Amino acid sequence: MAKIQAIRGMNDILPEQTPVWQFVESTVRQVLRSYGYQEIRMPVVEQTDLFKRSIGEVTDIVEKEMYTFEDRNGDSLTLRPEGTAGCVRAAEEHGLLFNQTRRLWYMGPMFRHERPQKGRYRQFHQIGVECFGMEGPDIDAELLILTARLWQALGLVEHTRLEINTIGTSESRKRYRDALVTYLSDFREKLDSDSQRRLETNPLRILDSKSPETQAILEGAPTLDDYLDDESRAHFSKLRALLDAAGVTYTVNSRLVRGLDYYGKTVFEWVTESLGAQGTVCAGGRYDGLVEQLGGKPTVAVGFAMGLERLILLLETLGLVPDSVNGDADVYVTAMGDKAVAAAQALGERVRTGIPGSVVVTHCGGGSFKSQMKRADRSGASVALLLGDNEIEAGTVGVKPLRADDPQQDVAQSNLLEVLKELLDR
Repeated sequence: MAKIQAIRGMNDILPEQTPVWQFVESTVRQVLRSYGYQEIRMPVVEQTDLFKRSIGEVTDIVEKEMYTFEDRNGDSLTLRPEGTAGCVRAAEEHGLLFNQTRRLWYMGPMFRHERPQKGRYRQFHQIGVECFGMEGPDIDAELLILTARLWQALGLVEHTRLEINTIGTSESRKRYRDALVTYLSDFREKLDSDSQRRLETNPLRILDSKSPETQAILEGAPTLDDYLDDESRAHFSKLRALLDAAGVTYTVNSRLVRGLDYYGKTVFEWVTESLGAQGTVCAGGRYDGLVEQLGGKPTVAVGFAMGLERLILLLETLGLVPDSVNGDADVYVTAMGDKAVAAAQALGERVRTGIPGSVVVTHCGGGSFKSQMKRADRSGASVALLLGDNEIEAGTVGVKPLRADDPQQDVAQSNLLEVLKELLDR
């Protein structure tokens, strides 16, 4: 019988890999907590209309990439392709938004049927941050300052850079859209195939085309800056002043747009040159009209999302995963003889209690002393504790360093924790 394998683009994260994930997740969690952000957890399945109404029916995500199906009641459901829409739905449904300010974050898998490639998968994981009810550019600035602090905590300051732009209100974008379409229509046959399709559906996305020929055509195109409203200009100017005051370095990229219809005013991306073409590690912006678009009362909002796979790939590519991030044990407790099995379990509990945070593996499954020591070595433990009938009778424990040249010693049970702490602190 043939073995069943994982679906293409949906990957297992193995025990050897999870310590890096845990390191990144815990670092993000600590930074967000230090700014007063609260975690929210949403379902991975939502009504399909939620994404059609928020993302836009003529976007690549809705047209080609969503995992959509009918359940047994005939309802159209979709595995979430992004987190913002679900967060807005949950916050509005539970009364978290009206006449309130909220700083929320979430973490979890998203799903898009794309061509799998390094750092981009069909099931991928995102950390998203969403802020509601704060109109000024100060909250935009806080998100960027917060993210800069995260890069500092991860050692990525020298390997990421910030690009920002303002795409104005929906009215100013419509005026610009019309002018852009008029200009590009004269070059339709010279545009790449994706841009030809987007000319009819989502022309602003042509601005970030990766085709050199299309970019050459865009050199003479009208710019969004010529069509911006005064309110968006003022908001962007104040944001830049706040970033300057905070010492956050940035570049204004007048062609930066976002792929989802709900964005307006501030948009931004943190990018890196260390991953080739897949250079965006965090992106977001303002979406002041989305809550109302989904049936709620008018509520201003801003947020961002970062892909965990790409962030972890960046850390590993640059060799920035700390040596302390691993799944190794600290102590391995061996047990030779029937009496030693129960005593070893009790000894493991005593060490876990006496040295909080230590990772203690107690041997299970029997075996010779030689086989137990092989397992102790494979566990990555710094110290093995040897416990047999002789040690139990004498009230001692054999303490054998595994990563140093120190000799094995017999230690009285009463002194064990003191000796262990000294060895583990080295």
